Amino acid sequence: MSTLHKIALTFIKSIGPVNAKNLLAYCGSAEAVFSANKKQLLQIPGIGEKTVETILNTDALKRAEEELKFVEKHGIDVLFFSDENYPRRLKNCFDAPILLYFKGQADLNHQRIISVVGTRNATEYGRNLCKQLCEVLSAYDVLIVSGLAYGIDVTTHKECVSNSIATVGVLGHGLDRLYPQIHKPVAQKMVLNGGLLSEFPTKTNPDRQNFPQRNRIIAGIADATIVVEASIKGGALITAEIANSYNKDVYAFPGRTNDVFSEGCNFLIKTNRAGLINNANDLIYYLGWDDEVKNKKIKTQTTLHLNLTANEQKVVDALQSSQLSIDELAINVNIQQSKLAIILLTLEMQGIIISMPGKVYKLA
Repeated sequence: MSTLHKIALTFIKSIGPVNAKNLLAYCGSAEAVFSANKKQLLQIPGIGEKTVETILNTDALKRAEEELKFVEKHGIDVLFFSDENYPRRLKNCFDAPILLYFKGQADLNHQRIISVVGTRNATEYGRNLCKQLCEVLSAYDVLIVSGLAYGIDVTTHKECVSNSIATVGVLGHGLDRLYPQIHKPVAQKMVLNGGLLSEFPTKTNPDRQNFPQRNRIIAGIADATIVVEASIKGGALITAEIANSYNKDVYAFPGRTNDVFSEGCNFLIKTNRAGLINNANDLIYYLGWDDEVKNKKIKTQTTLHLNLTANEQKVVDALQSSQLSIDELAINVNIQQSKLAIILLTLEMQGIIISMPGKVYKLA
């Protein structure tokens, strides 16, 4: 598919991620969506008369030409959901954006990714937690994602830069601007060893409604979401709720019961919406990163000596380099999902693989 048509698909008004994927599934490509006639489009489930008229009469291609010139001029990567470099963890979320704009050097499919969120009114307690978290995690080759907002977000990004940790800021506007502008110096450093990511095209202002929308990317792109400080209302709790809806791990630092900006964290822990962590080592333990380091050298040797069937060995080989969803595995090993599900269950019962949220699998 041409990049122009991929971008154009996002400029069709009233077409969200779900309907866009539906259009692609039935038409076969972005180009085919724009060349389809009314009769063909009306046969697609979920696409009604009004939507068809919008598709047929849109100036999306013209607007996409303008956007394409901008991204090419500024070295911005266009990540379509079917591309290999599209964030794999995010792709498994039902409402993942069909297209992302990325400026930077980070691998968005890094082996270890966490998101850190919190209040815009960070206290010294919260800032110290960010500092301690990043200092410890610097030894674990992790990518840390946040929202480049005031408070916990920007503190996390700054600590990542100081500790040479790759960090990505997810924005609620296009990459032709930066909000808040005061964070431009840290954003420039982030691009060198991390990056800036957005689903929004140029000319998109940092409007209030964009930030809850961008929070689903922060939640979906990571293995786990960490809430450092949060009041009972605000974007951090929204991100935590979204992460829970995606069956992602959520962890929170507790605070004093009378601290306004620990109230949200305490609520998440009390209602079992988040696991309690006191420090970075708790997080490392919960995510099993120490075990990964210990077992890395012997994992390949162990799997080679197991008495596996040919199809079981195919699955184990496919999971050697990275974790995969059941859909990705089915394509990779060329086994029907009904048969693959039985193989996966067998391997899981033998302790060879681990089933993760969202039908994602990895070697034990």
